[in-house]
Amino acid sequence: MATLLHIDSALAPQGSASREITALFVKSWQEAHPEGVVVYRDLNADPVPHLDIHGFTSSFTDPSEQTAEQKARAAVRDELASELENADAVLIGAPMYNFTIPSTLKAWLDQVIIVGRTGGENGTIAGKPVTVVASRGGSYAPGTPRESFEFVQNYLDKVFTGMLGAEVDFIVPELTLAKTNPAMADLIPLAEAASTKAREDADTKARALAARLTSKTAA
Repeated sequence: MATLLHIDSALAPQGSASREITALFVKSWQEAHPEGVVVYRDLNADPVPHLDIHGFTSSFTDPSEQTAEQKARAAVRDELASELENADAVLIGAPMYNFTIPSTLKAWLDQVIIVGRTGGENGTIAGKPVTVVASRGGSYAPGTPRESFEFVQNYLDKVFTGMLGAEVDFIVPELTLAKTNPAMADLIPLAEAASTKAREDADTKARALAARLTSKTAA
């Protein structure tokens, strides 16, 4: 039995492209692995606190010498990091806001990246599969005018592979504003194609992940 940690960070509880695709992913994953467990965290509805100096220094202070503030912040970091460590795979909805990830997702990352534990050489997240649904209103794909403004995939790839040693895969629903922005009307066919591909990717990748995890646990 495998555990999937599902994290959403979109502001809108409904009508969100990233939430729609992560929900489809979870549905396909559960169909392929009905015994599996899904742990859900909605960072917009229940945001985690930003990392502060007490939480940061708690990682470098012996527990017997920690202040009350350090102990409290360390407990938060330990809870979030343990949740990540205990998952067999991770699914993250990461819409693009102002060219980068939501601040709530950044806050979660700052809490769970603990050098000497989850982060760094021989970290506890090494090799863990992470699927990111990186939705965006426009297109920032290679060759597009705003390619250099893409700081969602680039950032998350470097963080998860470079700092945590995880395996990262992306699903990219793009041009999501084409149907509501008159200036993007000509891009509606491309937006519909991107949406179809994202849905197909969610189903295919979820089922492949479930098969991978079940074969691993059965071995």
